[in-house]
Amino acid sequence: METTDNKQLPDNELRQQPTDEKDHDLSGKKDISEKENPQPKTVKKKKNAKDHAIRFFVKIGITALVLILTLTFVLGVYVNHTNSSYPMIKDGDLCLTFKLAKIQKGDVVAFEQDKEIKFARVIASEGETVEIKNDLVCVNGSGIPDNTVYKTTTEGSKISYPYTVPEKSIFVLNDLRSDTSDSRTLGAIPLSECKGKVIFVMRRRGI
Repeated sequence: METTDNKQLPDNELRQQPTDEKDHDLSGKKDISEKENPQPKTVKKKKNAKDHAIRFFVKIGITALVLILTLTFVLGVYVNHTNSSYPMIKDGDLCLTFKLAKIQKGDVVAFEQDKEIKFARVIASEGETVEIKNDLVCVNGSGIPDNTVYKTTTEGSKISYPYTVPEKSIFVLNDLRSDTSDSRTLGAIPLSECKGKVIFVMRRRGI
C-alpha cells in the first residue's frame, strides 16, 4: 500500500514550484536593494542675483546693438533748425527718415551739407534736365505739379540753366522757395549725402 508521503506530484506542479520560489527571492532582493539605495532626486539650481544681473545686462547689450544698427542703416532721427521746408517742416521739428527708401520725385529728403542736416523736396533725378524760367520749374521741358504757394526764383542761383542732373544725384528745392540754399546754390545733391526719405514729422514747438 502506498502512503500519502510517497504520492508523486504532477509534472507541471514540480516545474512551477522552484520557479515561484526563485521569483519570490528575486523580488525580495529588489525591494531591499531599492530601500538601501534610493534614487537621488533632481534638484533645480536656484538662480542667484549674479545670474539675474548677467541676463539683464546681456538683454540690454542686445537691445542697444539692434538700436544702433537700426539707426545706422535703416532709420534716421534729425531735428530741423531752419524754415527752408516750411510749411511741411518747421524750425524745431523732429523728423524720422527711412534710409532704405527708393528716392522719387516729390519726396522730401534729408541730406548732409557742410556737416549740417537739411531738408528739401526732390524735383529731378539723374539724367533729367531742370529749367527755371518766369518763376516756373520745368523738368525735361514740362512744368511740374507744384503745391507750393511760393514763387520759384533764380535770384542768388549759382548754376546755369538748363541744368542736367549728374549721375547718382538728385536736384532738390526748398518748399520755402525764397530760400535758395538748395540745388540752386549747391547744385545736385549726391545720393551718398542723402539721409533718407522723411516719413514722419513731430512738432516740437512748446515742448
